[in-house]
Amino acid sequence: MSDFFDPALAWPVALLVHGVVVVTALIVIPRGRKPTAAMAWLLAILLFPLVGILLFLLIGSFRLPARRRNEQARIDAMIRDAAPAVSASMTASFPRWFARIVEQNTALTSLPPTGGNSASLLADYRGSIDAMAAEIDAATRFVHVEFFIVGWDETTRGFFAAMERAVARGVRVRLLADHVATRRVAGTKEMLAELDRIGVQWAWMLPVRPLRGQFQRPDLRNHRKIVVVDGRVAFLGSQNLIDRSYDSPKNIARGLQWQELVTRLTGPAVAAANTVFLADWLIETGEDVRSDHVPAAEVDCTDGPDALVCQVVPSGPAYTTENNLRLFLGLIHGATERVIITSPYFVPDEAMVYAITSASLRGLDVQLFVSEIGDQGLVYHAQRSYYGILLEAGVRIFLYPAPFILHAKHLSVDDDVAVIGSSNMDIRSLSLNMEVSLLVRGRGFVDEMRRVEQDYRDAGRELTAEQWRREPRHATFLDGLARLTSALN
Repeated sequence: MSDFFDPALAWPVALLVHGVVVVTALIVIPRGRKPTAAMAWLLAILLFPLVGILLFLLIGSFRLPARRRNEQARIDAMIRDAAPAVSASMTASFPRWFARIVEQNTALTSLPPTGGNSASLLADYRGSIDAMAAEIDAATRFVHVEFFIVGWDETTRGFFAAMERAVARGVRVRLLADHVATRRVAGTKEMLAELDRIGVQWAWMLPVRPLRGQFQRPDLRNHRKIVVVDGRVAFLGSQNLIDRSYDSPKNIARGLQWQELVTRLTGPAVAAANTVFLADWLIETGEDVRSDHVPAAEVDCTDGPDALVCQVVPSGPAYTTENNLRLFLGLIHGATERVIITSPYFVPDEAMVYAITSASLRGLDVQLFVSEIGDQGLVYHAQRSYYGILLEAGVRIFLYPAPFILHAKHLSVDDDVAVIGSSNMDIRSLSLNMEVSLLVRGRGFVDEMRRVEQDYRDAGRELTAEQWRREPRHATFLDGLARLTSALN
């Protein structure tokens, strides 16, 4: 063995290799990353060089491949060229801070705001799926379905039956499902066979199939939830197309049930929701189906004082910036009275923490609704690590009771602005997931959201700063460790 390797050289070689790894990491990792994410990666590689390097090679890229980003940019240019001009009479009524946020959203996504919309909230899990199925039964032209997770079970059979009846009437039914998330669900093969049997056109979103040349960072996912029928009605929110237990034996054993919130939307903003679907369909399939685009000008408007201004805001790693994070920060900084946040996975970045605590410190009523228990251990403990600083700043935290997972995702600001959609307030949704949010301006919609928020208070309990100070040290130690891993993006 000494003929090939001198043991005396082992330490110098190891030090040299370590030095090369450290220097390379210092050059490569900070490029384009937030300091917190860069520090987390550097720490992982310094403490666990082999594991850290392998993880970085696997999930270190926080953007989709250039081809997909370029295609998104091309589609955005097409949308921008076709988008109607924003009505000056509509924006004249906006507070200046809100007008700037709308302008920002339009610049980032190419989707302008529209007036004359109507929206209602659906908090009943089975009821929201049945409402979608009822609209599909009324479809005459097309049905567009996009979900992070799709399952075929007792809860969703009515939805599948409605799609089958629509296809039989000659309606074009298209369905997109996230590849990784849906493939994890029990019975996926049977679900796909059912889609094929009833004649639904379907495709995977962000497929991870290296042997077919389809690969990107495997945890970059399409987390959107959209249903559009005929361009006249849309559904957006937090809910996936699956049973309330997610058909998971682990969830069933724990008795877990997901609590969601969905909005039913009519009016010109439906055209924007449909545009997001059409863009995703084009990118995933290569099929341009603009024939099923219904321009906003051709959609019936709601007149009168209850009409809503709405703007659809897509976000994700196909964009060069975090559209949803900028939206949330702008709304929180612009608020003058109250900020109420509902997020099942609340792991904010530093900018979000400062925005929320600053809002509370300048005298606003700031409230956060989260679940009392968690379904994802690391995320649950990382979330808890922020409770102390929020409570000390005066933020009120309400815990939704077990066995429910409060999976709804919405934000209300003052008395007339709200956001509802698929985006959590965690680093995954803000940086790694493709999401869609609906920005709404209208007192009636916010009043309805206030009633939902009161239901959360009535069902759960408030966590006080004194209660939090009594948390055992071993629990808060785990919270701190989980918080370190949350920045690896």
